[in-house]
Amino acid sequence: MTGKVYLVGAGPGDSKLITLRAVELIQKADVVLYDRLVGKKIISMIPKTAEKIYVGRAVGDDTTHQNTTNDLMVQYAKSKKNVVRLKGGDPIIFGRGGEEAEFLKDHKVKYEIVPGITSGIGSATYAGIPLTHRKYASSVVFVTGHEDPEKKQEIVKWQNLAKSVDTIVIMMGLSRIDIICKQLISGGMDKKMPVAVIQNGTTPQQKMIKGTVTNIAKKVKENKITPPTNIIIGKVVDLSDVIGWK
Repeated sequence: MTGKVYLVGAGPGDSKLITLRAVELIQKADVVLYDRLVGKKIISMIPKTAEKIYVGRAVGDDTTHQNTTNDLMVQYAKSKKNVVRLKGGDPIIFGRGGEEAEFLKDHKVKYEIVPGITSGIGSATYAGIPLTHRKYASSVVFVTGHEDPEKKQEIVKWQNLAKSVDTIVIMMGLSRIDIICKQLISGGMDKKMPVAVIQNGTTPQQKMIKGTVTNIAKKVKENKITPPTNIIIGKVVDLSDVIGWK
C-alpha cells in the first residue's frame, strides 16, 4: 500500500485564486513539494505537521533538478505519505505535470491532477486584456518562449503563428522577446501589432508595459522588466485602456 501524489496548481499569484480543492489537499498533506512561483501566503497554508520541501528552479539552474523532484515524489508516496506537488499556475500548462504523471505511472504510484488558473490567463484578466473577444479575437494560443534546452532545434514556428492566430500568449519568453518579435514580423505580422508585457501578474507588484512588436523589446529594457512575466500579442491588448480594472 502506497500513499498518493497530488499534482496541484496553486494559481497565478494572488493567493485568493487558488481552488478550494487545492487548499483542502494542502491542509491534509504529509509532504508538500513546492515551486519557486508559489506565493508566501499559499505556503503559509501548509500545516506545521507537514514536511515542506522547496524544489523550485530558477532560469539557468541545472535541469537535472527534475530528477530529484521525481524521486522525492515516489520515495514519499511509497512511504505511505500523501504528497502535494505544488506548482505555480496550472500543473500541465508548461508545468511539467504531464511528465511527472508519466513518471508516477511508471513507478505504480497513485496520483491526481488538480488544475489551477494558469498565469497566462490570470495576468491578462487582471490587466484588463480579454484574450478572446467577438470583435477582435476568435483564437488564442499559449506558447512557451523557453523550450527544453535538450531539443536539437526550436519547435515553435513563430513565423507561422504570425497570421494564423488572433492572440498569442507567451510564457517564459522575456529573454527572447526581441528575437520572437522579429520572427513574427518576418512571418507577416503587422509591425504596429500591440504587445503587453505583464510582470508579477495578479499580485500587488503587478506591472504592465505596452508597445508594439517593433518597439516592445526596447521598452522592456528601458523599464527594467524582469521575470516572472507573460507576453500578450494581439489587438485585444488595446482593450486594457477601456476595461482595465486593477
